[in-house]
Amino acid sequence: MAAMPHSFSPSRTTCASLLRQLQMIWDEIGESDSDRDNMLFQLEQECLDIYQRKVEETRKHKADLYKLLVEAEAEVASIISSLGECTSFSRGRGTLKQQLAIITPVLEDLRSKKEDRIREFSKIESQICQIRNEIAGCEQFNSVSDPEVIQNDLTVKKLGELKSHLHELQNEKILREQKVNSHISEIRELSVVMSFDFLNTLNEIHRSLGDSSKGTQKSISNDTIARLTGAIHMLKQEKQQRLKKVQDLAKCLIELWDLIDVPIEEQKPFSHLTRLLSASVDEVRAQGCLSTDIIEQAEVEILRLNVLKASKMKDLVFKRQAELEEIYKEVHMDVDSESARQILNRLVESGDLDLSDLLQSMDDQIRKAKEQALSRRDILDRVEKWKFAAEEEKWLDEYERDENRYNAVRGAHKNLKRAEKARSLVSKLPSLVESLTAKIKTWEADKGIPFLYEKEPLLHSLCEYNVQRQLREEEKRKIREQRRLQEQSAVVQEALFGSRSATKKPLGQSTNANSMAGTPIRQQVLTPSGRYGTSTRKYHRESGRVNTITPVNYVALPKDSGFGGS
Repeated sequence: MAAMPHSFSPSRTTCASLLRQLQMIWDEIGESDSDRDNMLFQLEQECLDIYQRKVEETRKHKADLYKLLVEAEAEVASIISSLGECTSFSRGRGTLKQQLAIITPVLEDLRSKKEDRIREFSKIESQICQIRNEIAGCEQFNSVSDPEVIQNDLTVKKLGELKSHLHELQNEKILREQKVNSHISEIRELSVVMSFDFLNTLNEIHRSLGDSSKGTQKSISNDTIARLTGAIHMLKQEKQQRLKKVQDLAKCLIELWDLIDVPIEEQKPFSHLTRLLSASVDEVRAQGCLSTDIIEQAEVEILRLNVLKASKMKDLVFKRQAELEEIYKEVHMDVDSESARQILNRLVESGDLDLSDLLQSMDDQIRKAKEQALSRRDILDRVEKWKFAAEEEKWLDEYERDENRYNAVRGAHKNLKRAEKARSLVSKLPSLVESLTAKIKTWEADKGIPFLYEKEPLLHSLCEYNVQRQLREEEKRKIREQRRLQEQSAVVQEALFGSRSATKKPLGQSTNANSMAGTPIRQQVLTPSGRYGTSTRKYHRESGRVNTITPVNYVALPKDSGFGGS
């Protein structure tokens, strides 16, 4: 029989005591030795089985401990690898339990680090997933579960890449939010101008845009931004169309106001429309200035004015005719006013023609007349200069024929100054007429019609003027030549025969004359230059009269100057 383990306490029942008890029982029973041997053999076998089982259990426990140690070591290596740690781990020597005691706290620490790293990864990937869903326009992005983290790569480098990607997505989200807010602001401005329901417009695009409650995340998806852009484009087109319509209505109102002379007080309620006439689309921002109510009010006013205009149409037609005649009159164009008014009167009274069309036709005639008048303006200005110069030329001719023009009378110096200016102006007449003729010929070649002035072709008038001017110049030349010949003849006769006195002089006068014989007498006279000059006279003893010697730069005294003469 195997010895009892020494670790058993003596107080406990031992195998020997149990065997003794068993021997005593067998003695009392009277068991045979063979039976006793068999029973002891069976008892020994049972004990061996128990030991064997215990050994197997212990061996299995050892294997489990070793497996646990190996798995812990593998897990440590795996976590170190996934975390990207630079450290290595060795379990050292000793029993399995000692090795486990060393590796267990290391493993727990690494597991804690891994869990922290996984939570960090999960948080970042959750944010990335949320922003992606927002950009993609997923309706359920707020209820998305935490994404699964790939645990074989939990390194700091991978974490940095995720953070960088998250930062990019966050920046993109910010830009999208700014773009959405900018679009919303633009839609608000357009809606205010045209009195649209701003919130309803936003709700039609996406329900999150019109929700003003705090914490509501506005949609920033591509679809939402595209729909916002489309809404802005549609509103801008509508704004442009309405602005054009308002400007057309304003023009129509102004035309009607001018046509029927509407008082300023009646125009004031629509001044907000006329202020938009020259405004661009971007400049129109006033609240409700392009609303349908404003447009309807303007249309109603135009209908009212059109009804009023129909009753005043006849007056308007003849007002247009008067305006047309005035334009023609200002530029000296020929027009048969009486005939034109009779035709208009027949058209108005017949009722066969729409007076609005007639007014439009007359407006076209006025526009063409203004264009034609503008094309004639330069020539007409030159014609006025020519006519003024021709009048001055005519006056100068009459002035130079006046023998008393240099007398010292009231206003003589003014005539002298005018004569000087007239001579300067007349000297420019040939070049003025020449340039005017060239202008007229160019105009006629361009228009294909003659240039009429006071019902006459202006070129013909210029040609007649040139002919008359040449005739006058020739006449002046002949008069000057004749006068020169007469003066030469008078000088010759005086040199040959002397001058004869028509009447006898008194004695006192003769004596006075004798005392003055041969003595020059100077008399101040008004010269063409406006200064006072002198004329030299000699007293002739034979005739008892004063002869006047007239140099080229002096003028003869009139016969009634007081110095005698026949």
